[in-house]
Amino acid sequence: MAEFRFRGLWRRARQTRGGRHWFRALLAVLVTAAVVVPLTAAAARPRIPAPDPADLAPPTAATLERAYAANRANATLASGMAAGHGDRHRAAAERELAAPSHNLLAFDGRGSGRAVEVFGDLAHADRVAVLVPGSDTSLDTFGRFRAGAAALHHRLTGQTGAGPRTAVVAWLGYTTPGTVSATVITPDRAEEAAPDLREFLRELRAVTAPGARFTLLCHSYGTVVCGRAAPHLDVTDLVLLGSPGTGAASAADLRTHARIWAARGADDWVADVPHVSADLFGTTVGFGTDPLSPSFGARVFAAGSGGHSDYFRPGSPSLANIARIVLGETSEVTGARDSGTRDPEA
Repeated sequence: MAEFRFRGLWRRARQTRGGRHWFRALLAVLVTAAVVVPLTAAAARPRIPAPDPADLAPPTAATLERAYAANRANATLASGMAAGHGDRHRAAAERELAAPSHNLLAFDGRGSGRAVEVFGDLAHADRVAVLVPGSDTSLDTFGRFRAGAAALHHRLTGQTGAGPRTAVVAWLGYTTPGTVSATVITPDRAEEAAPDLREFLRELRAVTAPGARFTLLCHSYGTVVCGRAAPHLDVTDLVLLGSPGTGAASAADLRTHARIWAARGADDWVADVPHVSADLFGTTVGFGTDPLSPSFGARVFAAGSGGHSDYFRPGSPSLANIARIVLGETSEVTGARDSGTRDPEA
């Protein structure tokens, strides 16, 4: 629902495009929403009690199963506390995560919540894809996020045959901004999240097989997070999906050796986002150059006719191309425009 409201807000702002009027109109709407929406939500939904996260050392290949079990147990405890508090929706979401089929590498039920789920045999994977979500992703909506990761893993395992072993990681490792809020148009949450993403990927290297190739798949506001973290990430490919901008003027300004890819579905409302950046009230508003712009210099690939939440939809051109990128089958990616960026596998 928030996606449709936000799409309308951007379009109304663009209708007042004379000079800077559209930008002021947008800011007025978002500032109002940032005040009204959180206050209303807080009144309707008090803070949910939750246990502290399980006290675990950084995982290794030998301790993965132990970590999964400990985090499932923590999710079970959190579910019981949420149920006792009367929040049946959160309790159900956490109870689902606590099921034996879920490999939870991390779990934190406090606040909007954080979780990291693994699909596949992480310790023996040759190719690892890490998904970074955008706005409005929390424990309450984690099922939607993990469905995309599961769809990608299903696609990868169906394609590989005797080829490389794969794993997919759904990383909800930061507090995402609300779609209708002032935080969604500033880099503040991304700057807070970037060090955590760098540290997570560093720890993940200690779990996976030597020489495993990593692909970072960043969606919506998650592309801002990845943009902030990019200079310090040891990844082969960085993929920007439905990006409002990264805060960088060009792929080169991300200062990474990874290949930079970008895609946007034909019906993605983020196409209406003004690609500008301005310093207002002591912070930066907006994220600058469109990653699909030739001046940005990313490799642009086909994403089909989908909307903002459709990049991992089974059977979609975007999912097929994402899988090819993860597997290193870059010559098979459709609709790609080679910007001349260095190929780390060459």
